[in-house]
Amino acid sequence: MQAPPQRLINKVVPIEEAMAFIEDGCTLMFGGFGGVGNPPTLINEIIRKDVKELTLIGNDTGFPDIGIGRIVSRGMAKKIIVSHIGSNPIAGKLMMEGKMEVEFSPQGTLVERIRAGGAGLGGILTDVGLDSMVEEGKQKITVAGKDYLVETALTADVSIVYAKKADTFGNLIYETSARNTNPLVAMAGKWTIAEVDEIVEVGKLNPEEIITPGIYVDRVVKSKGVDWKWAWE
Repeated sequence: MQAPPQRLINKVVPIEEAMAFIEDGCTLMFGGFGGVGNPPTLINEIIRKDVKELTLIGNDTGFPDIGIGRIVSRGMAKKIIVSHIGSNPIAGKLMMEGKMEVEFSPQGTLVERIRAGGAGLGGILTDVGLDSMVEEGKQKITVAGKDYLVETALTADVSIVYAKKADTFGNLIYETSARNTNPLVAMAGKWTIAEVDEIVEVGKLNPEEIITPGIYVDRVVKSKGVDWKWAWE
């Protein structure tokens, strides 16, 4: 049996070493919104490694050749938990053909489920989706005379995130709107891999700018940069 990966103080590793966490059949959570904030180098390496039967958790399925959409469009996911798939028609086709299971969650609910997972909670209460198809199969609870749905927390075997800068301990700074869901996703993985554009020594980051503390990050890899053309270009 392979020994479990070691937790490190200097977490910067070659991408090939970080990829040992991502195996066939694992649950993979990803940061990003419409491709913005998806980690491009890790996504390409997952494709190169030909990882199969993934369960993906994240905001959306990107576009067919943008962001996480590259993985979805190749049929590498058996299930996805997302808020929408409208920007990736291939995801819709796979769903309609029964080749990929899709669990939809309203965007705010999805993000709160991820936050709850990272915080160690069992779930959240929300009134979003009451008296609609969203409530099918879910527990209902009444608190102070008001009905709520119980939405379970979301965690993953591995979380992959994209940041602008990291130190060697894994403290992360994000770039503007590319921050989006990444900080919450970083908290919700059993193991978290951060792809970053720039790596510095501990002490070189302004503490006031750090969004994700390094305690949540297990490995840091250097990004090769975004290599897709944005849909609106």
